Amino acid sequence: MAVNIKKIVISGYYGFDNSGDEAVLQAILLALQDSGQRYGVKFEPIVLSANPQQTATLYGVRAVSRNNIKQIIKTLRSADGLISGGGSLLQDVTGFGSIPYYLGVIKLAQWLHKPVFVYAQGIGPVKHRFFHWLIRAVFQHNAFTSVRDIESKRFLEQLGLGERHPIELVPDPVMALSLPEDIEGEVSNRENEKLIIGVSVRFWQENDEFLSELGKALQQLLDADPRICVHLLPFHLPSDEQASLKLIHEIEAVHHNRIQMKAYKEPQHMLAAVGRCDLLIGMRLHALIYAANQQVPMIGISYDPKIDQFLARIEMKAVATTANLQALEVVRQATELLDSRSKWQAEKQSLLNTLQSEARFPAEAIVRHFAPVEGDQHV
Repeated sequence: MAVNIKKIVISGYYGFDNSGDEAVLQAILLALQDSGQRYGVKFEPIVLSANPQQTATLYGVRAVSRNNIKQIIKTLRSADGLISGGGSLLQDVTGFGSIPYYLGVIKLAQWLHKPVFVYAQGIGPVKHRFFHWLIRAVFQHNAFTSVRDIESKRFLEQLGLGERHPIELVPDPVMALSLPEDIEGEVSNRENEKLIIGVSVRFWQENDEFLSELGKALQQLLDADPRICVHLLPFHLPSDEQASLKLIHEIEAVHHNRIQMKAYKEPQHMLAAVGRCDLLIGMRLHALIYAANQQVPMIGISYDPKIDQFLARIEMKAVATTANLQALEVVRQATELLDSRSKWQAEKQSLLNTLQSEARFPAEAIVRHFAPVEGDQHV
């Protein structure tokens, strides 16, 4: 089979030391490689990154500065297409710059007559009506649009999108991220006499009370069972490390030898760290997705609709929001899940396996766009 080489630019929240977004990038790269091999397409990715040197080193790809407009235009001009995603790129909760930036990159590609593929994005919240118009004006020219939750799909359809091209509902790309064989072996051979609770926290809106409540819960769990150890998993460096350290201060020093900080920049190493856990308590969306990927029982703490949307997709609910977290309820759910881990996995296995399979669909759609086979249509 002749190999069809295509240069593809990938735009997202990359190079910021956020494990979740880095995992999205790695999952996209691996999915493109895998699907491309089956269809005779070889992709040469060029990633727009806040830290091009680090991105290039971590993933073995070309990377250019996401802030250098001349370089972005030059890169898009020589490319065969643009992937925008995944993650929550189009939202105005954390500031007004995100939506104009990512739509701007998409529009540059469209002006240069390059096909644009929106890859499993979570759209919103979008509070300002002007951005509604802007998203519609840009997205109607996409070659392919996929979103990671039903709320994002409904939002785009309410804007009048989806008539020319369907809006595909797919899982987050990280559901399909796999472990290398050497790391996978380490996960399966972990120490079984311990019960490891992974914890992923972040600061949110200057509210630290939920960290105090979570600290109380962990204190009670450590008091109740000498087998329990806590692995703190900071997903966004260095801010999540600071939140994790604050959580440690809420726990009596006598238990500190049973608490470890596990910080990794490489997504697959963090995925493995989650895979070693018996239970994951998480605020970060991708901490919960990592747990689902590794079939680790989880407790979600919601600070954003995206947490509730993901948990609903795996037929679960958050234990609480950051505004109403109660230590006793965390302890109750944690104890129940630790006691029935195998039952939870058996109940969720089919659903989680399906999500892992469906997460590869956007990569296959992109490959078929460039290398349609008999019976397929351009997306």
